[in-house]
Amino acid sequence: MLKKFISTVSIILASFTFTSVAHAEHHGIHKDIVDVAAENGSFTILAAAIKAGGLVETLKGKGPFTVLAPTDEAFAKLPEGTVEMLLKPENKDKLVAVLTYHVVAGKVTASDVAKMDSGTTVQGQKVMIKLEGDKVMVNDAHVIKADIEASNGVIHVIDKVLLPK
Repeated sequence: MLKKFISTVSIILASFTFTSVAHAEHHGIHKDIVDVAAENGSFTILAAAIKAGGLVETLKGKGPFTVLAPTDEAFAKLPEGTVEMLLKPENKDKLVAVLTYHVVAGKVTASDVAKMDSGTTVQGQKVMIKLEGDKVMVNDAHVIKADIEASNGVIHVIDKVLLPK
């Protein structure tokens, strides 16, 4: 569960790296990735993890980032106690590894992803990308909503927490 949580956050962070602030502001988008995720209502666990991992300031930064954001339902799929364990101060390094595994530097949109077979996360490991019919998969997670714009990147919502190896 911990590994899945860390993976999800990492992808989210990666997503933030791909979106350009200038592009988003040009299009009237003024909320950064953290604010967009916090206001959505489906990412309360992710928001708490970002805060516990000390990554709020980073993800509010210029970017751009591409974040693979797991929903609260995705976190609920982790083994019981995993999220709680990751949020403990003594496990901050593990939490940061999972979160940064959900972030890719730069802005990667859905149309860009369709041409890719992998992406390197901010955590340092790659995530595998594949198309299954009309669905995009990142490792074993489905992208359930793509291209949520923020001033400093883009968010792709996933249905599973990604865990680094």
